[in-house]
Amino acid sequence: MSEEKAILTIGDKRIELPVFVGTNGDKAVDVSKLYDDHHLITYDPALANTAICHSKITFIDGDAGILRYRGIPIEQFDTPSPNFVEVAWLLIFGTLPTHEELIDFRVRLTNNALLHEGLRQRIELLPPSAPPMASLSAALSEMVCYYKNYLTLDDDEQFIEAAARMISTIRTIAAYSYRRSQGLPIIYPDPKLRYVANFLHMMFSYPYLQYEITPEVEDAMNLILILHADHEQNCSTATVRVVGSAKANMFSSCASGVSALWGPLHGGANVKVMEMLEAIYKGGLTPEHCIEAAKDKTNPFRLFGFGHRVYKNYDPRAKILKASCDRVFSKLKHNDPLLDVARRLEELALADSYFADRKLYPNVDFYSGILLRAMGIPTNMFTVIFAIGRLPGWIAHWKEQHDVPTNRIMRPRQIYEGNEIVNYIPVKDRVRVGSIQ
Repeated sequence: MSEEKAILTIGDKRIELPVFVGTNGDKAVDVSKLYDDHHLITYDPALANTAICHSKITFIDGDAGILRYRGIPIEQFDTPSPNFVEVAWLLIFGTLPTHEELIDFRVRLTNNALLHEGLRQRIELLPPSAPPMASLSAALSEMVCYYKNYLTLDDDEQFIEAAARMISTIRTIAAYSYRRSQGLPIIYPDPKLRYVANFLHMMFSYPYLQYEITPEVEDAMNLILILHADHEQNCSTATVRVVGSAKANMFSSCASGVSALWGPLHGGANVKVMEMLEAIYKGGLTPEHCIEAAKDKTNPFRLFGFGHRVYKNYDPRAKILKASCDRVFSKLKHNDPLLDVARRLEELALADSYFADRKLYPNVDFYSGILLRAMGIPTNMFTVIFAIGRLPGWIAHWKEQHDVPTNRIMRPRQIYEGNEIVNYIPVKDRVRVGSIQ
């Protein structure tokens, strides 16, 4: 906290408020005692300008297009062999793992890949046609029924094992749910395969035919998971923190994150992008026509994949995925007309002052769907992949919150605008006037 003070003036009353300064110079006015000391609250719909915590996990500068995990620029994870597992460790524990820590964590992931038979049978009771995110949320919630020793995590060893259990099992649940929806037999994890390769094996292998995993596809999936691993206090992460603030266990807290991510305004954006690109291609539209339609307020057409709540610059994750698309499609000699449509849309939008003036640049969803489609991932599994990637971030925030001794249950305020006092009327005397509010 800095020595600088903010002054709030209401009528003839001057109130001094403390000011926090973040690592990168961001300032925040501390209003936490405003109600207790002065019976005043702040009004901030959707918490768009309210910090709900201190955090050391992720830094975003939306104006400059910067994203860093524990201080490391996101671009530095785009290595010749991207490694989602080490990024998961980094987010949760605060530093890159040593060689020994990475090997140990990989062993834990391998040892925890199988589903408890009771949990597997519970998943089988769900309709095969159930939405994959519904199956995922239900299964994560039920994990505490089969791993009760993780209800309270009192020491580091127990926490590491619980984190490994969740991060490993989520891919098994996801793959199993997909296989059931297709009427295919379950494929068990292969302990010889690494994290991402094992997930793709469980998704696409057959009992008589092992799925051939190319390095380019494995690297691309690692990148997708890494780029989705955390993004500060987004809707699902904030939900995990709200639920966790009640001292709810890690499994239940993260299951709530899945439910929040399922919302089409949060995790379903890349699905919207794919639907848009399909409509453009199959409808015989041109990217030029779509750009003009997007600028016309009277036209119902919407250009998905451009603009972001936080980024007012080119989303750094989109740049990485665009380059990954080029590598994967070139290596696989795969042609997708939707990629051509997307590239042309981006080219036109970046050259148009309408989009530049409004800071509407491609975001992470613009290319992630095309990349997943090239790997054979069906559209209804896109948000599930997002959840697999985001899980380490949720765990990191849950841990960070629980490591703070002064953690309090979150309890936002409201501005009440209902009736002041209304007398109770016995049912025989009630008459409806107007509609129900």
